[in-house]
Formats: sequence, structure tokens, C-alpha cells
Amino acid sequence: MIATLRGTVLQVGLDQVVVEVGGVGLLTHTTPGTAAALRTGGEATLSTTLVVREDALTLYGFGTADERDLFELVQTVSGVGPRIALAMLAVASPDQIRVAIAGGDVAALVKTPGIGKKGAERIVLELKDKVGPLLAGDTTDTRPAPVGGGHDQVSEALIGLGWSAKQADDAVAKATAADPALTEVSALLRAALRELGR
Repeated sequence: MIATLRGTVLQVGLDQVVVEVGGVGLLTHTTPGTAAALRTGGEATLSTTLVVREDALTLYGFGTADERDLFELVQTVSGVGPRIALAMLAVASPDQIRVAIAGGDVAALVKTPGIGKKGAERIVLELKDKVGPLLAGDTTDTRPAPVGGGHDQVSEALIGLGWSAKQADDAVAKATAADPALTEVSALLRAALRELGR
């Protein structure tokens, strides 16, 4: 298991980064907030988890061990895989997710694309006693956001999370129509994810 990695950032995408460790570039899938905090050529330290499937080894990286731990915990629920777990962390902070689970707030959980009412109820039922205490004392999401617009970047990120190109483009168009002032990529991605979750 690869638990952490530290090295030079070779490439930053909307939802993935390539970090060079010992001469090897490791493609690491992240939330938009984690990717936005990294800069090409800078040093990165990520808490990671390696997901092993028959046809792939996929590395997921997080800005904090707390995010990684919650990513792993929600996947213990039947029907929740890495794509949905990562989408949960793209839509809300770990503390917001914990508050929703601990409080049985199904409405907050179904805002994540791919989680329906029954799935949210199952998450609450199975994890209510396992989410642990809040670390931050509030539910404010203070993760940094990428600067600049980028409809194509948001569409590519949504496709990377498993939606079709048409679904991604439609969601971005609806989010932009609903709020033309959305210029930051991460804000636009969150709005598009909300549209897909409707």
C-alpha cells in the first residue's frame, strides 16, 4: 500500500496530478481542491491510497490524511466505489460529509452525483457510528479554488469521473446558465456536479 508520496509536481490537471518520486512520475487522481493547491515544479506531499482492480492500479491523492481516511471509509458501504467517494470529497469537505452522515442528512448526501436516496440512507445507516468526531469544529470548506475559467477543463473532469461527454457538457451549460458569474473552475465544477445530482 502506498500511504504517502512526496516529490516534484510535473503536471497539474483539474482532477489529477503527476508527481515525480525517485525518477518515476506517478499519476494521482485528486479532488479539484487538492489539485488547485499544487503548482507545476513545486513540491507536493500527498496522503494516498492505492485502489487495486483486476485491470488497473489507481492511485488517489489527498491534501490531508483526514480526506484519505474518509475516502476509504465511505467505500466500505456497498455500492460506493472510488469514483463516488472522490465525487463526495469534490462536493463537500470531510467535516461537512461527517455532519451529514452523523445527522442523517440524506438531502445533503444526495447532492453528490451517483448517490440516490437509498444509497444515502445506506451510507447513514452503515457509517453513522463510524465517522468519528469533527476535527475542525465547523463545516466551512476552506480548500483553495483554481483561478480562471475553463468549461473544457470541467467537462474533462466530469468525463474522468465517469459521465458521458454529453452529460458533462449539458451539466456545464446548465450550471453556467444558472449562474453566469461562475468563473473559477472549481466553483463551476461544483455547480455542474450539483446539476448532475438532480
